[in-house]
Amino acid sequence: MARGEKAFVLPCMLGRLVHKLAFVIPGGGSLRPWLHRIRGVSMGKNVWIGQLVYIDDLHPQSLKIGDNCTIGLRTSIFTHFYWGSKRPNSNGKVVIGNDVFIGPHCVILPNVTIGEGAVIRAGTVVSRNIPPHTFWGAPPAEALGVAQVSLTAEHTYEGFARGIRLHVPRHDKPEHQEAKPA
Repeated sequence: MARGEKAFVLPCMLGRLVHKLAFVIPGGGSLRPWLHRIRGVSMGKNVWIGQLVYIDDLHPQSLKIGDNCTIGLRTSIFTHFYWGSKRPNSNGKVVIGNDVFIGPHCVILPNVTIGEGAVIRAGTVVSRNIPPHTFWGAPPAEALGVAQVSLTAEHTYEGFARGIRLHVPRHDKPEHQEAKPA
C-alpha cells in the first residue's frame, strides 16, 4: 500500500472480478496498480503493471511490491501453492523490492523475495530468492538439433520426430567461440 493508505481487501468473488478487469484495462501506471491495491496487494509508489499480468486471485494480500517497479506483460505471480478450497492464509508470500524490473512472460512462484534493484530476464521462472542488484534469468536459448522434416500439416508428428537430429550441447567451449550451425 502507498504510505498513508488503509489496507482494504475486497471479498473473494468481487476481488476476482476486479482482477479480471485489471488483467486487460489500459493504465499500467495508474488503473491497473490501483485495482490491484483495492484487491489487497501491498504496493509502493510509481509501479507499472503490464497487461495480462496474473496476480494470485486467492491471496493477493500476500504480495508486496516496492516503489519504482515494473512488471512486464503476461507475468504470473503466485502467492499460494495448495489444492482444495481456499484457506484463510497464504502459504507463500512474495516480496518484490524497490526498483525491480520483471521482464515479460515471467513466472514468480511462492516464497520468493526479489531484492532491490534486481532485473529479471524475460521468460524466467523465479523459484528462489534473488539477491539485490542482480540480473537474473535462464541461459540463452541454443540450437538443440536439426529438424530435417518440418512440423507442418504436410507431415506427421512421427515423421518430424524421426527427422530430428539432436545436438549434445557442449558447455566447455570458451565463451568467445560461437557454435557453428549444422
